[in-house]
Amino acid sequence: MHISDGVLPTYVAVGSYAVSLALATWSARRINPEEFPKIAVVTSAFFVASLIHVPLGPTSVHLILSGLVGIMLGSSAFVSVALGIVLQSLLFQFGGITAIGANSLLAGIPAVTAGWLFHALKGRSLNRHVFAGALAGGWGVFLAVGLLALLLISGGEDFFGVALIALYAHIPVLAIESAVCAFTVSFLYKVKPQLLGMSSASRPGE
Repeated sequence: MHISDGVLPTYVAVGSYAVSLALATWSARRINPEEFPKIAVVTSAFFVASLIHVPLGPTSVHLILSGLVGIMLGSSAFVSVALGIVLQSLLFQFGGITAIGANSLLAGIPAVTAGWLFHALKGRSLNRHVFAGALAGGWGVFLAVGLLALLLISGGEDFFGVALIALYAHIPVLAIESAVCAFTVSFLYKVKPQLLGMSSASRPGE
């Protein structure tokens, strides 16, 4: 899903950098210093998961984990994702240097909004948490692919076909990430509810 150098028009690349920098600043200001260890672990998981690419025609697919990052980090998810994107570009040449801003938006905006969605729907029961987790995981992929298609289309007619392929190719990813988020939320609800923004004492029956 990483956009390479030369795909985006200059004005889109520059604009993406500006918006990404503004959102990263906003996100960083909402970080609780006590959560630095959690942010480091979640950023590492995002970094590793999205390094594993499966080629598919002119594009490739990989796990994004935007939904899970948002669930775990909330509003600070954007800066976590942006850091992972920068490291991937500089260390492994995944995505172009000129597209770092755009790639950060592709995963960062879905992460933050997925976190908001999860916390709005999670309720207090395990079933509600699992449902909200699955929905947030799917939403993260859906929005990311939608943003990817829009950015590719901004590159001209030559990228219409690539955008369409990317949309269809990520349908299985959407299902997988929904399942991954649901399972992870279920596990954390039982063993470490604090990571989901709740205390163990707040679970029903405890």
